[in-house]
Amino acid sequence: MALIGRHRELATVRQLLDRVEAGTGGHLLVTGPRGAGKTALVDAAARLAADRGIPVLRAAGTGRESGLSIWRQLLRDLDAGDLPPDAGPRDLDGAARTIAQGGPRLLLVDDLDRAGPPAVAFLGLLASRLGAGATALLTTVAEPLGAPADLRLRGLTEPDLARLTPDLPAEAVHAVWLASGGLPGVALDLAAGLTHEDQGFAVDAVVHLALTTPSGAEFLDLDVGLIRLLEDAAGRPLAPAIRARVLGRLGRELLGDPSAARRRRELVDEAVRLARESGDPGALAEVLDSRLHALWDPAAAEERLSTAAQIVAQARRAGDTATELRGLFWTFVAQAELGDLSRAEAALTAYARAAEFAGDAEAAVVVPARQAMLATIRGRFDEAEALTAEVAVRGQRVGLPDTDRLVASLHGRLAMMRGELGPQVDTLRGLARRLPGHFFEATAARTMVESGREVEATLELDRLLPAVLSGSGPRWVGALADLAVVASRTGTPAVAQALYDVLLPYRGRLVVWGGANTITGPVDDYLGRLAVRLDRGEQAVSHLDDAVRLEERAGTLPWLAYTLAARADALTARDHPGDRERARDDLARARGVAGQLGLRHLLGVLAPPADEWRLSRDGDGWRLDAGSETARLRDARGLRYLRALLAAPGQEIPAVDLVAGGAGLRVPDGDPVLDATARAAYRSRLVVLDEQLDAADRAGDVDRAAAAQAERTALLAELRRATGLGGRPRTQAGEAERARVNATRALWAVVERVEVAAPLAGAHLRASLHTGRLFRYQPAAGGPARWRV
Repeated sequence: MALIGRHRELATVRQLLDRVEAGTGGHLLVTGPRGAGKTALVDAAARLAADRGIPVLRAAGTGRESGLSIWRQLLRDLDAGDLPPDAGPRDLDGAARTIAQGGPRLLLVDDLDRAGPPAVAFLGLLASRLGAGATALLTTVAEPLGAPADLRLRGLTEPDLARLTPDLPAEAVHAVWLASGGLPGVALDLAAGLTHEDQGFAVDAVVHLALTTPSGAEFLDLDVGLIRLLEDAAGRPLAPAIRARVLGRLGRELLGDPSAARRRRELVDEAVRLARESGDPGALAEVLDSRLHALWDPAAAEERLSTAAQIVAQARRAGDTATELRGLFWTFVAQAELGDLSRAEAALTAYARAAEFAGDAEAAVVVPARQAMLATIRGRFDEAEALTAEVAVRGQRVGLPDTDRLVASLHGRLAMMRGELGPQVDTLRGLARRLPGHFFEATAARTMVESGREVEATLELDRLLPAVLSGSGPRWVGALADLAVVASRTGTPAVAQALYDVLLPYRGRLVVWGGANTITGPVDDYLGRLAVRLDRGEQAVSHLDDAVRLEERAGTLPWLAYTLAARADALTARDHPGDRERARDDLARARGVAGQLGLRHLLGVLAPPADEWRLSRDGDGWRLDAGSETARLRDARGLRYLRALLAAPGQEIPAVDLVAGGAGLRVPDGDPVLDATARAAYRSRLVVLDEQLDAADRAGDVDRAAAAQAERTALLAELRRATGLGGRPRTQAGEAERARVNATRALWAVVERVEVAAPLAGAHLRASLHTGRLFRYQPAAGGPARWRV
């Protein structure tokens, strides 16, 4: 049987067979989603090879293979031996050469990606060996592997689809084409379903497919074909219950369009009105579910909970198991948002049991994904990894569009909890490019600041803040929380205050992303960190107390360790009677939890403090003595900036003060308050003071060093006033920005050197230094009682 609409693809297969007959062989990797026709193309390749008298061997990945079993089977079919169980590089290379040599023959491997990563990795080795004989290999996978021979199967055109479904009228063909995206396998399944009535009422093909076709888009992405189909259906004269369903689903499918918020509300409000008027409990249940999706108001967790109960009740009246399941799942999400993980888990269990009874395949992926998330936030990391692997296998098996992104999200959160931050930024930026308007950049900014890339994180904070503050949607509170982490480290007080004000209405709740596939801690933890940044000790401790209570109740040990460390910092900064003792207790407890969970990166920050650490001159360089660690560092501007910050813990020092007196000093444009002679005198005196500080350091004369430092600070303050900082805002902004960039770069370069030579001291400095236009050393846990500089 001839393939329809695949002329280019068949020509490529014929070229591969030509190479077999010429004795050069080769490799063709065919990719495409489920239903694209990969199997049909491989069948056609087998027929074409047989017509030419070329022998064919075929194998397929089933999702049950382990390691290299699919290639072992192919070797046995070729009578070419087998791979040993502990095959090494030499064995693998020999097997690849054996398969590639000989011929003529065509080897066909369906669904190689279902055979597992080792089997896919071996493909790369084998492809490099093909060409040594008359063997050709044709493999199929769902997503491209980056090989140069990729042949991507896309949807058929509408005329080609009409040829594939000759019994359908033109209007039905158009509806099938929109709903399937032209994928032939999907189209044939949909066409077969058009001969039935939909749940007891006769409808035309457009409306039937608009209501029944599963979305092919990932969460927050748009299925453009389905939306066009729904728009078409919405323009037809329909009974109230059917029209309610169509409008509700259209509103739901538009969730991925951040610009469609007003239209989504109009659609679902009209849908709810029609559904109530119709008296149809099934329609009402379905429309209420669509309304929760379409609006997804972060402030409406209580409403979500009550609406979920209505959905379950109406769906049960209608005997609609699928919608009942969605109501049970909304109950889980709302309970998680409200901070009650015990009730959330009970709702998830109820959802799982009902789904198992109904034979719902998607729930078999959703449930272990949420269980993996819960295991992660409770510190059961091995269990989380096992459940994530289960999600990957089940998701591929049922063809869930979100599988890869869901698995990546679970792996990413687990890595971030363990302090493994490196690879996450590029992944998140890629998602931000694919799905603009859904704040993936905010998580990237948080990852940057937590991995020490504070300059980049601050730039992202400044860029994202206006859009996030005015946003909404299923990822909004999570984005606010992620930016709060950045602002608590590098943001200005104004930025910290703006985020605090927007997050405050959510205190007492958890930061839940989307359908609770990710939860990132109590809102009060983030409010507490922002309050520390704003120097509001009472508020900071109150918020962090609430966060600790929630974490203790929920058993979320990793969050507890982080919050205890943050509360220790807040107590130390507040310094009320008894606060230092409470801070020591919090640190000891946080160290115990971190040690129990194996959070080595957190243990470094929480190391018990020594009474005194010292940063002093050592000949032409510097010497750092930090408890059990000692490091010698060559002289650099960043060390001078670090010394000034350590000498004034908790004090905010403008960037222009750190760089003034050196190459960074610059008088703003315009009429100068000081003439050239006066400016030169100021600079000369600063140079003398720097020399006196160096001499005092080398001599160990603490009193003389303190006096020189005091005069230098006073002189810098006078110099700033005299050069008009505040008098010409544009010039001041330019000067402040240059100072910020230069000082930040120099300071973090020094910290990176310290991290190599003295990891515990480096971890403490990384957690304690705050950069921006105002710099500050705010001692975090794990540092000394005092510095001697």
